[in-house]
Amino acid sequence: MALDRVWVFLEVAGGKAAPAGLELLTKARELGSTVEAVVFSPEAEQAAGDAGAHGAATLYAASDPAYTEVLLGGPAADALAALVEEHKPDLILFAMTQDGRDVAGRLAAKLGVPVVANALEVAADGAVSVGSSVFGATLNVTTALEGGAPAIVIVRPKSFAAEPSGAGPAKLVPVAIPVAEKHRRARVVDRTAEVASGPKLEEAAVVVSGGRGLADPKNFELLEQLAGAIGNAAVGASRAVVDAGWVPYAMQVGQTGKTVKPTVYIACGISGAMQHTVGMKGAKAIVAINRDENAPIFKLADLGVVGDVLKIVPQLTEEIKKRKSK
Repeated sequence: MALDRVWVFLEVAGGKAAPAGLELLTKARELGSTVEAVVFSPEAEQAAGDAGAHGAATLYAASDPAYTEVLLGGPAADALAALVEEHKPDLILFAMTQDGRDVAGRLAAKLGVPVVANALEVAADGAVSVGSSVFGATLNVTTALEGGAPAIVIVRPKSFAAEPSGAGPAKLVPVAIPVAEKHRRARVVDRTAEVASGPKLEEAAVVVSGGRGLADPKNFELLEQLAGAIGNAAVGASRAVVDAGWVPYAMQVGQTGKTVKPTVYIACGISGAMQHTVGMKGAKAIVAINRDENAPIFKLADLGVVGDVLKIVPQLTEEIKKRKSK
């Protein structure tokens, strides 16, 4: 039995709805009779097209200019609590982003309802149930939310595919709840956007990731060269090399990093610990290169190559270049 009303907390950047929110709207269409979205941004109204195209009938748009500089958690939770009291949604879905987690946690505390994080699946049959992985992705669990409404769930990006519904723009409902003065005491004073020469890690058709088997941080250049030769490819990394300071956290794939679902995932010198594989096992094809023939990654791989990654990757890069030049 579908829920009556499902809400999605939607984030906006550059006038566009964030992909993770569109994924949630797609899933919400399976869960609720009425799907609606809520946005807190001066650009909120610009998200009506994206929201409607992915299933939202209504977009509650809080477009106070203050949302540019305040930390979103406090004021958004205040406003959401008031909206929940008025409209009484059965379920609110948040993407597991920095703002999503902040707002969801605060809202749950205000409403006195539980929140389930790190969700990989959400179902509704009268009650809401949430599938997730725990203990370093070694155990899958299902949690039933049987308490008071709304159920609040924080979902890992890439858990679902964003698919347009074919509908027009969502109906705009302005939200005029002011930002309290107490929330203006902490302000964002600077923003720095990541500069990338290729596609974003989460959006790339091919992801080439490196682990400790690369032996030295400078050898990530080999992966950059391979990604460049392939085209529409991004470079990722395991947690071990991120923790070692070889590459920035933005490149980390895994349970505590990013979840990716590319067409092809190439794991170079990665052993295949559960913490990493939970973030990439959704790839359509997995290629593993590792000198240890007993590495766990080979159990997951569609194609495994046993050998020295520092020799194989340059050879693979050259072969791709040759074939593309023909």
